[in-house]
Amino acid sequence: MVSKDQRRRQLAREKFERQQQRRSAAQRKTKRRNVIVASAVAVALVAGGAVWASVGLAGGTSDRAAADEAPSKAPDPCDRPAKGTPSAKTWKKEPAMTVDTSAAYTAKLATTCGAITLKLDAGKAPHTVNSFAFLAAQGYFDHSRCHRLVDEGLHVLQCGDPKGTGQGTPGYTIPDENLKDPRLKGGVYPAGTVAMANRYDGKSKATRDTGGSQFFLVYQDSKLPPNYTPFGTITGGMDVLRKIAGAGSRLDQSIGTTVPNATVVINRATVTKS
Repeated sequence: MVSKDQRRRQLAREKFERQQQRRSAAQRKTKRRNVIVASAVAVALVAGGAVWASVGLAGGTSDRAAADEAPSKAPDPCDRPAKGTPSAKTWKKEPAMTVDTSAAYTAKLATTCGAITLKLDAGKAPHTVNSFAFLAAQGYFDHSRCHRLVDEGLHVLQCGDPKGTGQGTPGYTIPDENLKDPRLKGGVYPAGTVAMANRYDGKSKATRDTGGSQFFLVYQDSKLPPNYTPFGTITGGMDVLRKIAGAGSRLDQSIGTTVPNATVVINRATVTKS
């Protein structure tokens, strides 16, 4: 015959198991909802297919909060950031076009986790590369945290916001470009792609051409509709991205998205022409 103490322990154990199941389900659901955030208005959400929703992901349910109570305990694989503060600069309009569309441009991101090298395609995305090079020269990316890691459904690291919240912009927008790039066939952004985030909501043309400074690095093939300007490829540092992804992510309730467990900060960004 089961004693009262045994029954009480059994009920407590069953309650704990149900809580753990709810937390795991909430964490999986939250990660599926988090994707490439646009600066302010909307994001594309992909979980086996494309759907659309507003960017208001903060202020979640108690289950979502519970999912954040037990973040990964994996050690941080990255170094401490270099001394310095993120940029607070903004500009009223897109910088003048000075990019040479026939030249080769290379971007180097010196991060706390290692160097990442990008080959920028000025011929296919001149406005985007011109803006990226301008912002790098202004030190806009320096000391900024890569604020989003999506490691379920999509596989991207998002950077380029000195505020570290997903809400930062340089004060101007740039047009969408190169959306018919043959590399995006089948609605897949292949591993090694560098692309711009934007505010496109999947419906209104008014939300087109809303890229700014935020960009994402694809470290594994990711199914996304071709709405985000591909403007380069990763030529070095895929091992760095895999290291960051390997440390996992956690939900940050304050900004409503999954952030890297690793301390990912761009100490310095440079762009050179050759």
